Amino acid sequence: MPVPAIEVQSLSKRYGQIQALDSVSFSVPEGETFGYLGPNGAGKTTTIRILTGITLPTGGTARIFGHDIIRETIESRRHMGIVHETSNVYDDLTAWQNLIFTAELYHVERAGRDEWAKELLETFDLFARKDDLAHGFSKGMKRRLTLAMGLINHPRLLFMDEPTSGLDVQSNLIIRRVIRELAGEGVTVFLTTHNIEEANLTCDRVAIIDHGKIAAIDSPERLKKTIQSVQSVEVGFDRQVPEIKDGLMNIPTVNEVRKEGDKIRFFTEDPSAVLPAIIAYAEREHLRVLSLTTCGPSLEDVFIRLTGLDTENDRRPLWK
Repeated sequence: MPVPAIEVQSLSKRYGQIQALDSVSFSVPEGETFGYLGPNGAGKTTTIRILTGITLPTGGTARIFGHDIIRETIESRRHMGIVHETSNVYDDLTAWQNLIFTAELYHVERAGRDEWAKELLETFDLFARKDDLAHGFSKGMKRRLTLAMGLINHPRLLFMDEPTSGLDVQSNLIIRRVIRELAGEGVTVFLTTHNIEEANLTCDRVAIIDHGKIAAIDSPERLKKTIQSVQSVEVGFDRQVPEIKDGLMNIPTVNEVRKEGDKIRFFTEDPSAVLPAIIAYAEREHLRVLSLTTCGPSLEDVFIRLTGLDTENDRRPLWK
C-alpha cells in the first residue's frame, strides 16, 4: 500500500486556555491537491506550522511520506516546499539571487540548478526581471517569486498558505495554472485558501475545519451533494428592484430570498415550482427577465452549513 504524502492522527495543539487543534485526523495520498478551508482562527495555520516542523503539537502524530515530523524533521522537510502567506523574498537581492540563495539553503545540487531556476522564472513570467532587485516588485510579482522559491528543490509535497490572497488577475491565473501542472506531474499540494471557488476548481478533496475540529472531508462535488436542499434560482431583471417585495417573498417552497448585486437569489428545495412564480411576478411588475438560472449547492453553501456561520449576522471574519 503506498505511503501517504501526509498522515495526521489525533493532532492537537493548545496555547494556554485555547485549543487551536482538537484531535484532527486526515490523510493525503501522493499526487492529490488537498484544500484546507476554515474561518479565521479555525486552526489552518497551526496545522501547516506543525506539518512543516515549525511548531510542536501538544498531542498526536504527523508523518510526511512516512517520516515523523518531530523525530525526523530534517528528512521530512527534505521532501517539501513551503509557500508562506507572507512573502519571504529578500528585497535587497535580485530575483535570480533569491532563487539561488534558496537553492543553497535546500542543498540543491549545482548540476542543472541554473537551468531549473531559469525555467521557474520563465514559468512565473519573471525572467525578464531576473537581475532586478525584488524591492521594486509588485505584490503579485513577489508572490510569484515566493512560489518559484518554494519549487526550487523539486519538492514532492508543496504547502501553499493563501497563495492567491489579494493578487492581481495575471498572478492568480499563473499560480492556478502552475497548481494544475504540478498535479499533472504527481506533486502533492496542500492548499489553504480564502477563496472557496479556487478550492472548488483546483482541489481533488477539501477539508473544512472549524474551532480546531474537522467538520468534513470529501471532494467538492460530493460535499455539495450532502446538502441538496440548498438549491436556488437566480434571476436578473432589466431594471433594479429597490426592495424585495411581498410578491417575491411569499413564493411557496422558497426558504429565503437574498439580493446579490444586481440579481435576486431564491433558496428552495423545489426550483421547478419557483420558476413560474418569478415569471408571473415579472409580468405583473412589467419587468423583463434578462437571466434566469437554477443553481445547485455551492461549496460556499456547504461551508456555511457545516460551520454554522451566518453571512448576514455573524461578525466574525470569514477568512484568515
